[in-house]
Amino acid sequence: MEHVDVAIVGGGPAGSAAGYAAASEGADAVILEKGVPRADRAELGPDSTDAAGILDYWVDLMDLDEPIPEHVKHQELSAAEFIGPTETLELTETGVSSTYPNFGFTVHRARFDDWLRERAEGAGASYRVGTAVADVETDLTGEPSHTVTLRDGTALSADYLVLADGPQRTVTGRVLERWLDDGHMEKLSSRRANHIAYQEYRELPGELFEADRIKFWWGYMPGHTAYPWVFPNDDPVARVGLTMPIGMDLAEVHDRDAYRLLRPEDEQIPQGATYIQRLLELAYPGYDLEDFPLVEDRGKRGGTETYPISSTRPIESPTEANVAVVGGAMGATSAFHEGGDHVAIRTGHVAGRLAGLGAMRAYNQEWHRAIGQEVRRNCVFADMVRGYEPNDWDALFGLIDRAMDDDGFTPHEAVYAGVRGAKLYAEYRWRRFGYRGDRYAQITEEDYAVRST
Repeated sequence: MEHVDVAIVGGGPAGSAAGYAAASEGADAVILEKGVPRADRAELGPDSTDAAGILDYWVDLMDLDEPIPEHVKHQELSAAEFIGPTETLELTETGVSSTYPNFGFTVHRARFDDWLRERAEGAGASYRVGTAVADVETDLTGEPSHTVTLRDGTALSADYLVLADGPQRTVTGRVLERWLDDGHMEKLSSRRANHIAYQEYRELPGELFEADRIKFWWGYMPGHTAYPWVFPNDDPVARVGLTMPIGMDLAEVHDRDAYRLLRPEDEQIPQGATYIQRLLELAYPGYDLEDFPLVEDRGKRGGTETYPISSTRPIESPTEANVAVVGGAMGATSAFHEGGDHVAIRTGHVAGRLAGLGAMRAYNQEWHRAIGQEVRRNCVFADMVRGYEPNDWDALFGLIDRAMDDDGFTPHEAVYAGVRGAKLYAEYRWRRFGYRGDRYAQITEEDYAVRST
């Protein structure tokens, strides 16, 4: 049986970053990627989410040792628009200090993944694509070791295991269930832990294509952190999409008439394609659907993509077993800010480096240090807006432009915003205090019953 120092399950941004970091420390690292086809990729590659793009401070948080190449980028961004039912907020700064000169940029998903793979291979990692992982067995007698069996029957052993298989946790769930009770495993179920995202690549009329901004519509569709968007790709192609909860029941929606993308005749939550058609009609009056043709040679298939995206708090890893969970699989990416390549890459890099150094036990402490502020902020805001209705988004957008800085709201800005702002600020501080330290993690290392067998 082949033996490697580090086996990495999943070849997306987190997995490639882990392979790069481990190999850079001199470890023998292999990245195992099942491979999915894309209309815009010649070969099989990872099933990564084509999210909004990369914000300015995300570049710094990734902690890459080289610039992201220009051929990976689509558009340089100068702003983001948040469109409520009656209020619109334009942000031209993220409010977080960064070295990147612009607001951010959108990326070509396949090229971005391929570049990260090339970096990993250039550092000495092996990237194997085409066969999924069927099973992982862990031996805890003495120093932990892992046997990874692929669907083609081949197997390899590894001293360290990095799980980077994304929000669905196809392999991660089977590994962790050995050490977690049923209550904790329920928190990780795919339908409970994730939203579903759907998007279409559409050609926009030239006068409507806005190359310098990403746009979000909040309060237009029901659901916790549910919203449609338009993101610019190569002129005049844009991604028009949405994220929404999995399995939502329309009968449970309060005041459904307030949501402009619902119709009286709806008997259930609309399909993603229906939502997009309604968004185009609403956002661009005077145009027909035929004015926005589907670009079928983009995305995963036929110009469309469907993928899960994390919507719950992150988890710590069972490092006593020399196992690290990274990126979407650990819940570090977020439906609240539409994506998370930055935290995926950073957690993958932290895990790979520690595995290469033989110091995996430090992983939980190190990822909290590296991305804790970002994760905590996302968790707090996601909790605050849970249950928001359309008028709440209008009220919120009236405050945010006076309340952005490194850490969220400030007392001066809250007072300036009036009583509602003060209450919002107080709620933010209270929830943030509740997540002090590492308390935003919904599963901690102590919850794992890792023991020798």
